Amino acid sequence: MGVTVRELAEWVRGELHGDPELAIMNARTLSEAGPGDITFVENEKNLAAWHTSRASAAVVPSSAPVNGRPVIRVADPLMAFADIVRHMRGHPAEPVGAVHPAAFVHPTAALAPGVSVGPFAVVGEGTSIGANSNIGAGAVIGRFCKLGCNVTVHPRVVVYDDCVFGDRVTVHAGSVIGADGFGYRNHEGQHIKVPQLGWVELEDDVEVGSCSTIDRGTFGPTRVGAGTKIDNLVMIGHNCQIGKHNVLCGQVGIAGSCTTGDHVVMAGQVGLADHVTIGARVTIGARSGVAAEIPPDSNVLGAPAVPLQQQKRLLISLAKLPDLRDDVKKIKKHLGLEGG
Repeated sequence: MGVTVRELAEWVRGELHGDPELAIMNARTLSEAGPGDITFVENEKNLAAWHTSRASAAVVPSSAPVNGRPVIRVADPLMAFADIVRHMRGHPAEPVGAVHPAAFVHPTAALAPGVSVGPFAVVGEGTSIGANSNIGAGAVIGRFCKLGCNVTVHPRVVVYDDCVFGDRVTVHAGSVIGADGFGYRNHEGQHIKVPQLGWVELEDDVEVGSCSTIDRGTFGPTRVGAGTKIDNLVMIGHNCQIGKHNVLCGQVGIAGSCTTGDHVVMAGQVGLADHVTIGARVTIGARSGVAAEIPPDSNVLGAPAVPLQQQKRLLISLAKLPDLRDDVKKIKKHLGLEGG
């Protein structure tokens, strides 16, 4: 649909400079935008690309100069542009509060007003789902679960019995919440399963990416703190206590009974051994292996993970090893020690 730059500025509450009646037909990134499009400049480093862009208008930082084309100045261009895209590319809203005829909702389940349940989804015995939540096609919500308001469970998610979600939780397609923890005892040469009798709790505003798994606790909850964001293909083991506002990137693996503080960041493919404690505001670099406690406010990297500056020195030293080897050979030759 076509809108004017003035309308876009009003949507994002930005400061408009330039022709307010210019018609905009689409919203595209700097590399793709052409005439009739609006784009965005996230920071001043991208201003040169904006000046050479064919786009008709742009959402720019508050300090960006005007170059003759209409600009909308805002404090956060990325989020403002995302709002514009939602407005311009929005699809008709799905029916609210509809239970598809092909879904199964147990007679004892309690669905608050506005809950939608997609085709072939299952809601188990004694489960309660808060207002305006959406259960996607083919998703399975087990027995005696408690889901808060405005929860979104995407298609083919499986939530095992007794799990608890806060408000505004999102779980993306293919994830499994509450499967048994990996707990066994070796008895007379056989692996005997330890009963996994706990559950999983996802607090308010947690988001779980696609194909991630969070195991139930052995006797109590595996808990993920409010505001934590979990990427695709992440594994969280049983009994873990993940703090608030953590960021766990793709392919992170956390073994059982680990604890993290608030505002922890784990980059891609980080691995934690079991029973490890990570302090608040820790950043763990990509592909690091952690087998010991990390104190708060640390920045670590490597396998085993060590403080970032120490790891940088190690990497620089490793790069110099071939030259060091050549120097040693020359010294040995000079001393007549070759072959000794």
